[in-house]
Amino acid sequence: MSIATTDTKRRALGKGLDSLLPRSQGNATPAPVNVSKPVETEGGKPREIAIEEIDRNPFQTRTHMDEGELAELAASITANGVVQPVLVRPLASGRFQLIAGERRWRASQLAGKKTIPAILRQVSDEQALEITIVENLQRADLNPMEQARAFERLSREFHMTQEQIATRTGKDRVSVTNYMRLLSMPETVQKLVGSGVLSFGHAKVLLGLKLHLDFEKTAQRVSNLSLSVRQTETLVQAILFPEKAKKEPKPEIPADPNVKEVEEQLQRALGLKVHIEDKHGRGRVIIEYADLADFDGLLEQLAGEQA
Repeated sequence: MSIATTDTKRRALGKGLDSLLPRSQGNATPAPVNVSKPVETEGGKPREIAIEEIDRNPFQTRTHMDEGELAELAASITANGVVQPVLVRPLASGRFQLIAGERRWRASQLAGKKTIPAILRQVSDEQALEITIVENLQRADLNPMEQARAFERLSREFHMTQEQIATRTGKDRVSVTNYMRLLSMPETVQKLVGSGVLSFGHAKVLLGLKLHLDFEKTAQRVSNLSLSVRQTETLVQAILFPEKAKKEPKPEIPADPNVKEVEEQLQRALGLKVHIEDKHGRGRVIIEYADLADFDGLLEQLAGEQA
């Protein structure tokens, strides 16, 4: 296999977790392994590992896990066991570090399990971070701010371009850019997005006000009024271009039935559209004509009445 082919497979990370787990070690530098503790080779079957010997994933991109969902998963594990093994890597200390499957690991602890089925992989820090991000993205477990911070971490810690991040996580480059732009918002707005009060769509629209003094105030207004994304777009446009903002239409006043009846009588008599504007007995009569022929006909009728 050529170096180019190996590199192509290494970058095909949008296809799933399998593509993140190379069969050959390549240039990755795995953590040293305690030789006194036997370790399964790549592709080996899952083995039971003591839960207390597994350390939390330091690359975890999720900051919140629903306690209710964890409790439900724990109940399922109590009844059926862990259906899908977690993924770990061996450490020099003889312990193991979690790479993927934190919800299963934590739920197993809640269920009182002493061991958990795990597959061992020797991967670098970069590969471990990529696997964590891709696994969460595939399960839609990350909120927009968590995704933004995960992409930023790939950029900062591993010096990846947005194009490389997109390739390695299976996202398109524009999406990566839009997510990372969220990190430029004030912290108060980021919290609204991270908690789900404002959606990713709201955030993208509000970013149009990034340099505006009313950014935070507008975001809070959108939250308080529970505005839709479309309503938020209208609000932002009105703030950015107040001279173009449309005035709210005046409420229509119900027409007087007597005035309406006179309008209809005149329209039948003249054969033209007639509108009467009446206010407390004073007003005007508007007669519309489509062309000069209508106008001449109107004059003849009015002159005939005078004669």
